[in-house]
Amino acid sequence: MKCVPYRRIGVISYAALLMFSAESHAQSLETQAEQANQAGVGALRDELNQRIKEIDTLKRKLAEQEAGLARLSRALDAGTLDTQRGTGGTDANGLPVGTAAPDAGAVAGAAAAAQADTSGQATAPAQTAQPAAGQTAQQAQPVGQAPVVDSRPPAVAPIFDQPGVLTPRHTLVVEPYFNFAYSSENQLSLVGYTVIPALLIGLINVSEVKTTTLTGGVAFRYGLTNRLEFELRVPYVYQTNDTVARQIFTGAASNSVISSNGNGIGDVEMTLRYQLNEGGPDKFYYVGWLRFKTATGRGPFDVVTDCVTTCIANTTGTGLPLRQPTGSGFLAIQPGLTWLFPTDPVVFFGNFSYLHSFGKDESLTLINGQEPLGKIQPGDIWGFNIGMGLALNEKASVSIGYDMSIVQPTSQNGQTVVGSVRTILGTLLIGYSYRVTPKTTVNFSIGAGLTRDTPDLSLTMRVPISF
Repeated sequence: MKCVPYRRIGVISYAALLMFSAESHAQSLETQAEQANQAGVGALRDELNQRIKEIDTLKRKLAEQEAGLARLSRALDAGTLDTQRGTGGTDANGLPVGTAAPDAGAVAGAAAAAQADTSGQATAPAQTAQPAAGQTAQQAQPVGQAPVVDSRPPAVAPIFDQPGVLTPRHTLVVEPYFNFAYSSENQLSLVGYTVIPALLIGLINVSEVKTTTLTGGVAFRYGLTNRLEFELRVPYVYQTNDTVARQIFTGAASNSVISSNGNGIGDVEMTLRYQLNEGGPDKFYYVGWLRFKTATGRGPFDVVTDCVTTCIANTTGTGLPLRQPTGSGFLAIQPGLTWLFPTDPVVFFGNFSYLHSFGKDESLTLINGQEPLGKIQPGDIWGFNIGMGLALNEKASVSIGYDMSIVQPTSQNGQTVVGSVRTILGTLLIGYSYRVTPKTTVNFSIGAGLTRDTPDLSLTMRVPISF
């Protein structure tokens, strides 16, 4: 048997030892790598769970903020927001005046949500917000009183007698006004009798009547509430009348002019107006009103005519008054309804009314006495008008409209007066308005008569001043 040298046995043993050591080291490295991988996965899992918890916390805070915003929205008044919008009317918390401030918890939650960094981690506040000195832990109460919602109709340039915008509560409006009216009409008088329908024996008299009326006065309007106002109107009237005609039963070759005038206080009027509903954009506003007209002016039966003893079958005078009246001479009451419909950028408006005069016994005033006429009942008047207003800017506006009145015949002792018929009065009106100051406005309107019985021209100037 051949023996292996000891040197070779040692080399083989050393090589085997090296191989075993390398294998053991490799297994150790693999174990360490596996442990490191497991530790990394656990760390990532823990970090993911932490992020999920933070997201849940932010969701709860967001839900709390949405609930607080809903409570504040319900507490706010839409009308107050409209009033405060664009005016800077906010309180110390940056909220509109009259609204409740959010509680301290809501503010702290909002601050925590706002401090979240870009990585999604939220930084909790260092400490809970403490209430200021003198405050309790309860929710802060609003200071003062919330402003009253302004539900009045929008303002337009006034062209009719009855305004559509009421005076605010405890506010006095003094409105000086001036009106100029001019009318001209031709009158045909047939004095005689006819033999046959084509032949007249007597006198044909053609006269031209021109009337100018100047009315100046002042109106006082006071707001009892935001939806109720009272108005007192005191006019002063100056009227002239010129009649161009030839003297009856005379052989005059030229016309003569009979002129008369009169001035004095007119019929004082008192009106009560009430807004019936709230209204709004694209919704109707309704204002009901009741006007009472006194008989403080000089009536047509109170002035002296040029008749000597009688104006019936008169042959000594024209029957025309020597002075002009300044009032109607009859008490009257007039209910009515004003409506407005605002739709951007215009406002439509109008009136319905009915005027009833209270009849009474009257007598003609003659130069040498009086002539009884019995009970005179003026005809009732149905009124209707419609218009449209447009705001040009924050200070100026323009309106255009149509006014119509239907005058019923006058009766005497229960019978219709001969020659008295139903009369239609129609006027086309254009008005302008300019706000000079926050409390002073200038209104001007022009009226043109569309029927023969209506004044040919009327001009009106109003200057309402608020106090």
